[in-house]
Amino acid sequence: MSAYGALSAWYDTLTGDVPYSRFADLYEAEFARDGGEFRLLLDLCCGTGTLTAEMARRGYELIGVDASTDMLMQACEKCGALPVPPLLLCQDAKDIDLYGTVDAAYCSLDGFNYIAPSSLRTVFSRLRYFIRPGGLLLFDVHTPEWFRSLDGEIFVDESDDVLCLWRADFDEADKKIIYGMDLFERQGRLWKRSGEEHVEYAHELSWLTDTLTQLGYTGVRLITDCPQKDRGRVFLCAVR
Repeated sequence: MSAYGALSAWYDTLTGDVPYSRFADLYEAEFARDGGEFRLLLDLCCGTGTLTAEMARRGYELIGVDASTDMLMQACEKCGALPVPPLLLCQDAKDIDLYGTVDAAYCSLDGFNYIAPSSLRTVFSRLRYFIRPGGLLLFDVHTPEWFRSLDGEIFVDESDDVLCLWRADFDEADKKIIYGMDLFERQGRLWKRSGEEHVEYAHELSWLTDTLTQLGYTGVRLITDCPQKDRGRVFLCAVR
């Protein structure tokens, strides 16, 4: 089973409680704190483009990148009517290849948790080619402690037309959590069932900061006063 196939059409419906504007506020606060010029931004693992559109409405130029064509199709519909539509690219994060540099890159909603440690190091390295010197890399992750707390739990997300059941199993040996999802979509009087499997990796915060520093990033900071901090989410900010 793959991730973000059938789920993409219902992602926004099932994640209506995500405070995207607070994510955008945090990024703008970091831009202001830095004091540099931030105009062109990269939204890496942009998904359905809700935050991409939010940042574009705030006056930034956006490049959105995601590996899922299904998620990008949702983003195209959402962003197409904006005065300055974002450039949307279908690329794997570890193979990212832009046409020039951006002022900042951000990755939201544990996008980097979906990337294994060896590949994430490659992503950090690749991003140094495309973030201007002095620019920022901002991203959030779920902590290992949060993932461990979900082990064995079963969750239900639903609306009138869709029901999503997902189960969480934490693999301590490989430091990853596996979500098995069953999606039931209403089709008239019947329901269509599909399944997905999502794997996220528990990155130690010390490993993240050490890896960024080893690759040449500076001023690496952990931000804990952030959106969804009660759900085990933390942010990191680093200077290219």
